[in-house]
Amino acid sequence: MGAGGATAAAPEAAATGSSPTKGKKVPTMKICCACPQTKAPRDECIAMNGEEKCKAFIEAHNQCLRAEGFDVK
Repeated sequence: MGAGGATAAAPEAAATGSSPTKGKKVPTMKICCACPQTKAPRDECIAMNGEEKCKAFIEAHNQCLRAEGFDVK
C-alpha cells in the first residue's frame, strides 16, 4: 500500500524540479521572473561587453537565484 502513495508523490516532485528536503527554499516563481534587479544589469553588460567581461554581474544574478531557491551552478 505504501508503494502506491510514494509513486503518486514522485511525479509531483519531478514536476516542480525540487524536493522540499533538507530545509531548502522552494522557488515561488518561474526562474525567468526571479531577480529582475540583477537580471537587467547582467543582460545589459553581456549585450554591451560580452560574457567574459561580466562575470561579476553573472555571479551576482546567480547568487540571487540561489537565494530564491533555484539550483544554479
